[in-house]
Amino acid sequence: MTTTEIRQAYLLAAEQAVNLLAEGEVALCWQKESVLAGMSVGGLAGHLARSVLQVEWFLDGQLGDAEPVTPMHYYARLKGTSVPDSALNVGVRARSEETAAAGPATVAEQALAAWQRLSERLTWEPVDRRVAILHRPGEEMFLDGYLQTRCVELAVHLEDLALSVNVRTPVTQSALGIAVDVLVAAARERHGDQAVLHALTRRERDINHALRVL
Repeated sequence: MTTTEIRQAYLLAAEQAVNLLAEGEVALCWQKESVLAGMSVGGLAGHLARSVLQVEWFLDGQLGDAEPVTPMHYYARLKGTSVPDSALNVGVRARSEETAAAGPATVAEQALAAWQRLSERLTWEPVDRRVAILHRPGEEMFLDGYLQTRCVELAVHLEDLALSVNVRTPVTQSALGIAVDVLVAAARERHGDQAVLHALTRRERDINHALRVL
């Protein structure tokens, strides 16, 4: 995909997230359990909002000279994705609750303001622009690669939050396409093509659940 296509796909999905965060049902259910075990609706909303907020934070972060991480490697090397108390998931929940602590109205307002600024900023940031992955000190990605990972997060968690509050929010096809491409590439890097082929065609031989990346 081109830079323009990636950025447009991201902004459309981010707009959906901003609109969902502003839904009254999200505020009403803020303290309730979400469809994700161990995560409140507020925590899930905070996590979704961070896929808008973090883009600005990372763009403004201090860069070094690290080799940029690819979107597929960003996910392929993750450990403990399916273990609720893994260091990865504990960290995700902590960052999400930190964002959610501001309350539903503020989270929605912050996400909207960030999306509005990004809608302009992403028209002029250069193709070779890098961002600093602040929760992984020293790690960097190309901006468009990072936006592809945000399309993954938005596609997954838009559905999670919509189901949690019983609101219909179909995810845009462009973001879904990016999400599937990135996660299948991550599965291939993590398990190899033979394992992914088994997952797609011979489930009885899929001993590693190769297509389960997150």
